Amino acid sequence: MTSALAVVGQTVPAVGELAPDFELVNQFGEPVRLSSLRGQNVVLVFYPFAFSGVCTGELCEIRDNLTAFEDARATVLAVSVDSKFSLRAYAEKESYGFDLLADFWPHGAVASAYGVFDPESGMAGRGTFIIDAAGTIRYVVVNPRGQARELADYQDALAGLEQS
Repeated sequence: MTSALAVVGQTVPAVGELAPDFELVNQFGEPVRLSSLRGQNVVLVFYPFAFSGVCTGELCEIRDNLTAFEDARATVLAVSVDSKFSLRAYAEKESYGFDLLADFWPHGAVASAYGVFDPESGMAGRGTFIIDAAGTIRYVVVNPRGQARELADYQDALAGLEQS
């Protein structure tokens, strides 16, 4: 686990803990509940904002390697504080084949539950949580603003789940 960001008053859930459950709407306004995905791995990717440079680069890298996630029986959920309307336009522009979830209201509540909401800037930080089929967190990384996460780290963590 790498944790380069500590948001005052928030705790990032640790590896081995049960992932906090939530329900958010995706870019189509459809509800997505984390606990309904039990039985499969989940890659929960928090990112600051749609249409921003580093975020787009990271999500496009996931898009371009989506089969690696599917092969690991992993569902990708990308979460930002943007509205579902912004997320739909973003998903269409970038051809994302995974859900973009709107942590819009209450603003940043899910990012806060995962310890990655920055109340000063009103955005989610750059945190990723890989959750196994039983709902337990198996990998956590939180990067500082402007520093992209490494796709290879996700792939290594997912490979570790297959072996356990």
